[in-house]
Amino acid sequence: TRVFPVCGAGGITAYAAVIRDQTHEVKLQRQLRQAQKMEAIATLSGGIAHDFNNILAAITTNTEMALDHVPEKSIVLEHLSIVLKAGFRAKNLVKQIMTLSCQVEKERQPVRLDHVVGECMKLLRPSLPATIDMRHHSGGDLGLVLADPGQIHQVIMNLCTNSADALREKGGSLDIMLQNVDLAAGDPAAVPQLPGGRYVRLSISDTGHGMEEKTMERIFDPFFTTKGPGRGTGLGLSVVHGIVKNHGGGISFASKPDKGTTFHIFLPRTDLPEKVMEETSSVPLTGGRERILFLDDEEDLVFAGQRMLEKLGYAVVAGTDSLEALEVFRSQPDRFDLVITDQTMPRMTGQRLAREILGLRRDIPIILCTGLGCGAGGGITEQDARAAGIREVVMKPVERDEFARIIRRVLDQNR
Repeated sequence: TRVFPVCGAGGITAYAAVIRDQTHEVKLQRQLRQAQKMEAIATLSGGIAHDFNNILAAITTNTEMALDHVPEKSIVLEHLSIVLKAGFRAKNLVKQIMTLSCQVEKERQPVRLDHVVGECMKLLRPSLPATIDMRHHSGGDLGLVLADPGQIHQVIMNLCTNSADALREKGGSLDIMLQNVDLAAGDPAAVPQLPGGRYVRLSISDTGHGMEEKTMERIFDPFFTTKGPGRGTGLGLSVVHGIVKNHGGGISFASKPDKGTTFHIFLPRTDLPEKVMEETSSVPLTGGRERILFLDDEEDLVFAGQRMLEKLGYAVVAGTDSLEALEVFRSQPDRFDLVITDQTMPRMTGQRLAREILGLRRDIPIILCTGLGCGAGGGITEQDARAAGIREVVMKPVERDEFARIIRRVLDQNR
């Protein structure tokens, strides 16, 4: 605001004011700060992910193997179980940090949001006190959205967990609503700058303590939290924001102190048919007698991985050097049935090693393991891996049973 005098014959006769609405500029400044924070997080996550995930992989794999040799009633079993649980909690934390900076589109499929909501409610209900009334509302014949089901599951769980935390002291209601909506460009009921079109709107409302204006200005900032020490990382809503944005959607919210909070998630509808997912949880864990070339740059992981594979019955040649492994393979190309290699290897990346090996023997299946996500900082996307002839990309650390099933599936596909 600028004020200046208007002079006449007798001096100052009036005052004039020029008032400029800077709302748009303020919003742009906030968006710039948010983008800079995301860039900083991307740099940080790319720098630590590989080394940290390698450490976690060594911890979890060796702990899983140690558990096999502990008597069922031993107190050591309880301690090791806590170590393993903590290891996978740390894995999920790194995954959330990587999600914040991930701009590479993951493989997506047509998804029914009501199915994902149902799964989340099954997980949440047992942990909620009786004072919280959790309800699910669905409007009519819902459309499908093209999405990564795991990431949408993460969005719903993060938002519902926040709502449950806001209700924990006094109780109240937590409502999840799904509805088809058709939006025109600039529709005030939608999110600013969200294109007009056909969407499924996911609304999560609670009657909790709500938020003040200052808190609402920062809720999507990474590591910002109003929870006490040990009760939150401040990544939940940042991850939600990143996932929704990467899915071409939008997010809006409204909140008042002591009146509750509502989040609206808009995800574009798709006309593609729903994909029927195969049930994998009942698949028995099996090993085999095949011969595997196993490579990683960490000696601890080589030790643990080799022991794990040998316990499953496989014959394993393991090492930490890509060039040496290539010479071993070149000398006897038919000696192995499968190659498992880390991406970040000294002297030659796993991707380049895969190209060299496939040049020697086109039919050899290769599994690439990586501690990096999103193809950043030396990582590799699944699309690039498939194009290079690599059968599977595995994000470290991976649970032993899951890894065993991946290995078995890749080997059986090659028969």
